[in-house]
Amino acid sequence: MTATTDGSTGAILPSRAAAASDSTLTIPETAGVQEAATRAVQRATDFLLARQDAEGWWKGDLETNVTMDAEDLLLRQFLGILDETTTQAAAKFIRGEQRPDGTWATFYGGPGDLSATVEAYVALRLAGDAPDAPHMARASAWIREQGGIAAARVFTRIWLALFGWWKWEDLPELPPELIFFPTWFPLNIYDFGCWARQTIVPLTIVSAKRPVRPAPFALDELHTDPANPNPPQPLAPVASWDGVFQRLDKVVRGYRKVAVRRLRRAAMNAAARWIIERQENDGCWGGIQPPAVYSVIALHLLGYDLQHPVLREGLASLDRFAVWREDGARMIEACQSPVWDTCLATIALVDAGLPADHPQLVKAADWMLGEEIARPGDWAVRRPELPPGGWAFEFHNDNYPDIDDTAEVALALRRVRHHDPEHVDRAIGRAVRWNLGMQSKNGAWGAFDVDNTSPFPNRLPFCDFGEVIDPPSADVTAHVVEMLAAEGLTDDPRTRRGIDWLLAEQEPNGSWFGRWGVNYLYGTGSVVPALTAAGLPTSHPAIRRAVAWLESVQNDDGGWGEDLRSYQDAREWSGRGASTASQTAWALMALLAAGEKGSAAVERGVRWLADTQREDGGWDEPYFTGTGFPWDFSINYHLYRQVFPLTALGRYLHGDPFERNLLAPAGKVSARAEGD
Repeated sequence: MTATTDGSTGAILPSRAAAASDSTLTIPETAGVQEAATRAVQRATDFLLARQDAEGWWKGDLETNVTMDAEDLLLRQFLGILDETTTQAAAKFIRGEQRPDGTWATFYGGPGDLSATVEAYVALRLAGDAPDAPHMARASAWIREQGGIAAARVFTRIWLALFGWWKWEDLPELPPELIFFPTWFPLNIYDFGCWARQTIVPLTIVSAKRPVRPAPFALDELHTDPANPNPPQPLAPVASWDGVFQRLDKVVRGYRKVAVRRLRRAAMNAAARWIIERQENDGCWGGIQPPAVYSVIALHLLGYDLQHPVLREGLASLDRFAVWREDGARMIEACQSPVWDTCLATIALVDAGLPADHPQLVKAADWMLGEEIARPGDWAVRRPELPPGGWAFEFHNDNYPDIDDTAEVALALRRVRHHDPEHVDRAIGRAVRWNLGMQSKNGAWGAFDVDNTSPFPNRLPFCDFGEVIDPPSADVTAHVVEMLAAEGLTDDPRTRRGIDWLLAEQEPNGSWFGRWGVNYLYGTGSVVPALTAAGLPTSHPAIRRAVAWLESVQNDDGGWGEDLRSYQDAREWSGRGASTASQTAWALMALLAAGEKGSAAVERGVRWLADTQREDGGWDEPYFTGTGFPWDFSINYHLYRQVFPLTALGRYLHGDPFERNLLAPAGKVSARAEGD
């Protein structure tokens, strides 16, 4: 069971009905906006402080979609460890997420998704739901209408192949010999983003072994034609990238027939060593669920029994991804976000006026300092001479610190008046040095790696599950620029290159694309505060265009919202959607940084946040405003609805914390960053 801090009942996930209830406190119209904001800040501060863990961290639930729960059941079925309690608890959660039309979506209010619906359906079959039950019949009919299993993503069909529900021969080939490709060679494993790399390496073993466990039932009802479940499809034109890679897959399939056994065995053993070397102290891989489940399967196929320490600890780590709801349902988190949540909560509380030496802030700083990563990881493949110094997103993920967390942790630590300022200075100095060393050649920053921009991985037929590379993004680059500005490095040429890149990336309508949050509201809410912190005047044309765009997309109720469909159709959905607490806060943070405190747009936005706050000081937000992969994998961070509104309201009341001289002097850090 995971400990959570977004509800009032420990590890209990609020039900969807509770999340959608209308339990808000309305501030009387006679009350001024300032008074309303003050009351909201006090309640939100109390709410957040009450949910800090005794060790100093915060963590909200990280909600994704039911494929996590379905694949957890399929993994346990494959390993022969599926128990009735887990099965029924997961099934209860999955049933509760089904839409009236029989489908499952990948985000709240979104359209039915074929792969999610197939996996959820199979999981419910494992739980004993009959195929002719009304909810199951609706699902299978919709699946057939969409083309059946044959039209589902590759990863879904891999899970089905494990039980003979799909033929391995009808899946793209992924040879384990990839592990031997040198880093200069196209499609070497370091051309993939870290999340894809950690997933693909174990899957090369699974693909080579092609295991099949006895299927507990047939799935004929999910094929458009059970007699011909995978009708041949014409190849794309040979002159197209799709056509090239489809034909390359045929070549690789032919290689399988002639592969030297000794070489293949050596490749699988090398992949196994690579996997084991990257297992974290808590037993997980990369702090995220997908690499963990495939690593467990791959090692088990190579002969590791379930009592082997590697697999025993791996399975135990997956149990810690489970959130048990009050109604007995069980939800699986794809990942856990304590470092990210803790630095954002710290920023929010200080910006809201909590004294910088408050004991709970000091405790949070102590915990963050203890989470600093002091050893090289996979990032060092591209930067072998760069000393380590950064933070990851999760409890345990020493191999993959990320640039975004590192920047935000530095900004959070700089806000706290710590009893050992030299310790804080040294940690921030290492963070600055590492982030500067991770700058890509175009002047911007990705999340985990440098220049992870190869055009080839996304073209592979195997890689249809979302973004598999890690190019620089506006939101990450903005957070780094904001950190560098806070550390006195505004005039550093590397900072200026980042600023120039951000200015060049502004959309014609004045917004910025959001890679890790939804979407243009997140990008714009990240970039504008960074640019003004770095010295751009609020009169700068880029800032004025951003303000005009934000004002143009404000909802009639005073809030802001953006639907995930903006990743599919920016013209129709950019900045459009139901108002949410986190997205309203992002818009306000940008407008306040742009000098718009007294504007009607800001006052209406502040009023919306105050009016929609619950009596306990929190906000409801069933909508998904975070992303793992834009559109393909969406996230509802349950603490976003608390930390970002508090940050925005705090800045409305108190201004920018840098201007209030709350932060420790930063001169020493810039000197160390230059000298190390």
